[in-house]
Amino acid sequence: MKKYLTQFKPFLIFIGTFFSAYILLTIVYKFYLDTFKTTDVDGITYVVGKNVYQLMNLFNCDIKIHESVSNAWLEVWYNKKYVIRIVEGCNAVSIFILFFSFILAFSGKLRTTVLYILFGILFIYILNVIRIALLAVLLFYFPQYQHILHGVLFPLIIYGAVFILWVIWINKFSKYAK
Repeated sequence: MKKYLTQFKPFLIFIGTFFSAYILLTIVYKFYLDTFKTTDVDGITYVVGKNVYQLMNLFNCDIKIHESVSNAWLEVWYNKKYVIRIVEGCNAVSIFILFFSFILAFSGKLRTTVLYILFGILFIYILNVIRIALLAVLLFYFPQYQHILHGVLFPLIIYGAVFILWVIWINKFSKYAK
């Protein structure tokens, strides 16, 4: 048994670190969400909505984003038409937690790890804001493609970008990099 523990030690450390960080951060985030009423938009989602508005305003889009009167989401109106809603799941926090946990589990030098996590989360955040803005515009013009755009294409872009960030991390900066 000791032989197997020694042989699989790197894998077991990775799994232990990844799941510990993931579970801990998920619990902390859940406590954060519990501070809001069920009909209120949480602060992070609100900031994402504000940034989507600012981005679309840069391109002189006719955009209005406001809180729903009775639900916990932001309504996005593009060219005076309600196109999408931004819910808590759209704020990318779950993706931040996944990204952070993976990088931590494959950590390298402390400074490099911290900087990569910070810049990676910033990159994911910006990509997510762009994703929501593009989704609003595309669903205005192509509402019949909602499932493919929201359910397939944009998740593929976000998770694909996270995967690429992971590959870069493992190959260039982690303690396992050659």
